[in-house]
Amino acid sequence: MTIAIVCAGGPKSEVMSFTPFEQRDVIYIGADRGAIHLMEQGIVPKEAIGDFDSVSQKEYEQIQATVETVDAFQAEKNETDTELAVERAIAYKPTEVILTGVTGGRLDHMMSAIQLLLRFQEKEKHISFSVRNQQNKLSILFPGTHQLTKDSSFQYISFFPLRERVEHITLTGFRYDIEDEQIDFGTTMFTSNELLDETGTISFSDGICLVVRSSDA
Repeated sequence: MTIAIVCAGGPKSEVMSFTPFEQRDVIYIGADRGAIHLMEQGIVPKEAIGDFDSVSQKEYEQIQATVETVDAFQAEKNETDTELAVERAIAYKPTEVILTGVTGGRLDHMMSAIQLLLRFQEKEKHISFSVRNQQNKLSILFPGTHQLTKDSSFQYISFFPLRERVEHITLTGFRYDIEDEQIDFGTTMFTSNELLDETGTISFSDGICLVVRSSDA
């Protein structure tokens, strides 16, 4: 199982911990300043991609001297650096793609990342996509039945619709189980649930569900 981790150039404090992936088959790709974030963690990315407008000339020379493949684009382009990096990650045929360094800082970048998460998950359903930082993991579910496993790093689980509503949702194994409910866009009643068992089940018949797993620290 190959995991591709795309690190973008958001605030360094928002970059996830890479420790859990040290012994796993991982391909790292740096998007713009994300390449520097990775190198500061002792990780040499497989590729660095972007317009590199958020790094200094000295940092760009460091990237060129360290990373095997550096793909530089003009700043005036239709795709964001993160989007280009995700496209490159998919080319490695991973089973999972994780985006980090895309939260915090500029909110337009964060919203763009969530839109990318949705678009790529719809397009590449055989790949598991997520957005992560130190305290949160965001993923997307489509209609059906899904198993969620307890993770001590992310105690709380919240559910939000990414379309008008999520219909006929049932949760089992949670602190607050529900049966045949509906999540309307704008509601907050499905925030901060918790798994009581080692695994829980979510099922729903229609809509697209954003799952946010979080911790307090």
